[in-house]
Amino acid sequence: MISQFFVLSQRGDNIVFRDYRGDVPKGSAEIFFRKVKFWKEDGEEEAPPVFNLDGVNYFHVKVAGLIFVATTRVNMSPSLVLELLQRIARVIKDYLGVLNEDSFRKNFVLVYELLDEVIDFGYVQTTSTEMLKSYVFNEPIVVDAARLPPLGPAAMFMQGTKRMPGTAVTKSVVANEPGGRKREEIFVDIIEKISVTFSSSGYILTSEIDGTIQMKSYLSGNPEIRLALNEDLNIGRGGRSIYDYSGSGGAGAVILDDCNFHESVHLDSFDMDRTLSLVPPDGEFPVMNYRMTQEFKPPFRINALIEEAGAFKAEVILKVRAEYSSNITANTVAIQMPLPKYTTRVSFELEPGAVGNTTDFKESTKKLEWGLKKIVGGSEHTLRAKLTFSQESHANIMKEAGPVSMTFTIPMYNASKLQVRYLQIAKKSKTYNPYRWVRYVTQANSYVARL
Repeated sequence: MISQFFVLSQRGDNIVFRDYRGDVPKGSAEIFFRKVKFWKEDGEEEAPPVFNLDGVNYFHVKVAGLIFVATTRVNMSPSLVLELLQRIARVIKDYLGVLNEDSFRKNFVLVYELLDEVIDFGYVQTTSTEMLKSYVFNEPIVVDAARLPPLGPAAMFMQGTKRMPGTAVTKSVVANEPGGRKREEIFVDIIEKISVTFSSSGYILTSEIDGTIQMKSYLSGNPEIRLALNEDLNIGRGGRSIYDYSGSGGAGAVILDDCNFHESVHLDSFDMDRTLSLVPPDGEFPVMNYRMTQEFKPPFRINALIEEAGAFKAEVILKVRAEYSSNITANTVAIQMPLPKYTTRVSFELEPGAVGNTTDFKESTKKLEWGLKKIVGGSEHTLRAKLTFSQESHANIMKEAGPVSMTFTIPMYNASKLQVRYLQIAKKSKTYNPYRWVRYVTQANSYVARL
């Protein structure tokens, strides 16, 4: 059971607050924010998702720039409370359409009504959007899409000659279009987070993919959906290698270590033709989660070299090469490299003609940061950084620098080659033809290169 639930903005403003049991001080939100903002314990710069302060357990997750927090004095399972906070955020997003401070403030009555149905006296009742529709009657106030900040590059994808607007999925699943019409759309996202570790010579040491097939339905009448995946899809290790990867397009052999499905999915024909059938519930939900540790071709190769240039100087050379097709572009690429603690100054040198690059040296954390607005497939980018030290390195540079870490988002690309062959909607009317949006996104979960 939890004692309190509240949502804070990045400034620490208390947007929503609900006290269920009265056994935690009312000023807990301010106490929490001050502790998190100035966290310096255990040598860490950021507070962990769970910590105890003066006998109160604080649990928090950050979603869309907001901080969702729960407090309790009892010893609860951290994973249970963190999952609850994520589900509350998802339910609120289903109802409001878009999750930000403005939508919260405009719909605080609806948000409080949802919280009262989700949690009763600190005990969880339900986090199902479909079940809550029977008990929640306030209509959401739709936030003007024109006032929303521009979404990231992954929010817009091409399908044939049609471009999906960035706000296409930032709408409430319980509200109709003006005039009472029901939108007839269904969205399927294949989102993969990849973890890769490279050796100093560029060889892959470890690689793993954590993927999710996410669905959000705006279809009326709850029709049955049939989702067909690769015909040559294998579950469990079969000793095969798929390192003959040739791009994200087209079906092919896919070997998953394991997977699990949403409770609404029927697997009657899955073994025969790799087809999933389901009646999608209201709201956004994961159709399938999967994990893959078989070999796959990583989207980037990172090479890092550090050389001494004197007693108090050294030079770092970072090279990044995009290993995917030239018609695919990675966005918001960020590269970080910890430097020796005695580094005092860093000067950067980019390759001629480099556009959209940012470089910085964080004095407080002794980290080199390199940002690239986009990387087109097949291209290679190089950064040279000249380091100045306050003391002699004593040949310990390699031990005190690195590893290099990288974050990125690649729309319309997936490393596992898992594909949706077709998305079929069972409806009797021959004229019924809703929009079907299938999108692919690959992100870095842990992308590291050792020196």
